[in-house]
Order: sequence, then C-alpha cells, then structure tokens
Amino acid sequence: MSDSSPARPAVPVLDVWCELQCPDCRGALDDLRALRARYGDRLEVRLRHFPLEKHKHSFAAAQAAEEAVEQGRGWPYVEAVLGRVEELDRGGESFLVEVARELGLNAEEFDTALIDGRHILIVDADQAEGKAIGVTGTPTYVIGGERLDGGKSQEGLRERVEEIADRLLAEG
Repeated sequence: MSDSSPARPAVPVLDVWCELQCPDCRGALDDLRALRARYGDRLEVRLRHFPLEKHKHSFAAAQAAEEAVEQGRGWPYVEAVLGRVEELDRGGESFLVEVARELGLNAEEFDTALIDGRHILIVDADQAEGKAIGVTGTPTYVIGGERLDGGKSQEGLRERVEEIADRLLAEG
C-alpha cells in the first residue's frame, strides 16, 4: 500500500535575494559555491531577483539569468556575470549576451528575451515578494523563515545558514 505513505519531505530551501550588478553578491559567490557543494541536493538553493535602482543593468541581468535558467545553465551564467561586475557596468546588455555566447548558450535567444521582456514578470514577482518580506539590499538569505542580511556584512552568514540547514535536515 505504498500509495498511502507520506511523500518524502521536501528539502530545505535557501532563497538568495541577489542582484547581478552587485559587488557584495559577487562576494557571496564563494559561500554559495560552498553551500551547494556541502549540501548538494539536500538543500535547494534558489536565486531570487532583487535588482536595485542604483545599478542600471541589474534588471536586464535578472531577465538574462532567467533565460539562462530556461536554457539549463542558470548557476553557471549567474556565476559568470557576477564574477565580472565591472564588465557588466560598462557593457550592459551586450555583455549579458556575450556571456551567454561564451557559455555556449543560444545568444540570439538572450537578445530576443531582453527585447521582448518574456521574463519581466518573474523578476517583478521576485522583487515584490522580497519587498514584502523586508529585503532592502543584496545579498539577503532566507532559510527556515529567518532572514539574514548580507548587504551590511557577510561575516558568519554561511555558518548561520549551515546551522539552520542542519537543524531543518535533522528535523526533517
């Protein structure tokens, strides 16, 4: 009677409110890599978009990241763009398309996505949700109902995320 057995509990989720033109988010990359390596599929790390008005290419970058997700290379794209924040500052949308090409993605599709705005609703929804839960800057982590603000300092944040993730996994 396997039908009646409860479904396996979902893994804990770490939402990372991020902005791809944000130097502090680039600083968080090592922590994110370490968390993904440590937990693998026992922790779902979700990139959430929170483009800031002070960075004029951040909204386009968020849309481009969604196109990368659709093409199956979300994290590699995010890491590539974040690792080159200064180039995004200078190059804007043409840089976003260039990174897609470097990663072997369909760059023309990126170009079209940025023109037709097919991913705007996802970015807007993330931003609205972030504002609703009190996100004011990036990076901000939310796990187990706790919000950790990395915009001021990232000191000790990874350890705190690991404490919460370990607790949630033990409870699960």
